Amino acid sequence: MDDVILNKYSIIQRGLARIEEEYVGYEDELTTNFTRQDSIILNIQRASQAALDLANRVIRLNQLGIPQGSRDSFSLLSDHGYVPVELADSMMRVIGFRNIAVHEYQKLNIDILKAVIDKHVQEIKLFAEEAMKNFQ
Repeated sequence: MDDVILNKYSIIQRGLARIEEEYVGYEDELTTNFTRQDSIILNIQRASQAALDLANRVIRLNQLGIPQGSRDSFSLLSDHGYVPVELADSMMRVIGFRNIAVHEYQKLNIDILKAVIDKHVQEIKLFAEEAMKNFQ
C-alpha cells in the first residue's frame, strides 16, 4: 500500500473520530457552543482535504488524467470505476461544503453543518474504506 494513501486514510479516521466525539450526544449544543462548532468544522475540513488528497494520489498513481478542479478529482475516479457515481457525487458536495467553510466561514449555516454531519460525514468514511480496498 502506498504510504501517502495510508497517511491520508489515517488523517480521515482521526478527523471522523473527533467529529463523532464532539457531535454525538451534544447535537443540541451545536447552535450555542462555538468551540464545538469550530472543532467539528475543522475536522470536516481536514477529513475532506485528506480525501481529496487521497483521490488525487490515486489519480496520479493510475494516470487517470488531470483534474481541472477539486470536484473533478472524484468525477475522474467515478469515470474510471474506482468509486460509485453516488459516492463521487456525495464527495463533491462535501468538498463544496469545505470550500464554504474555508472561504465564507461567516456565512456558514448551522442547519447545513448538521446536514453535512448527519449525511455526508459517513460518505467520507465510505470513500476512505473504498480507498483502502481498491486503491492499492
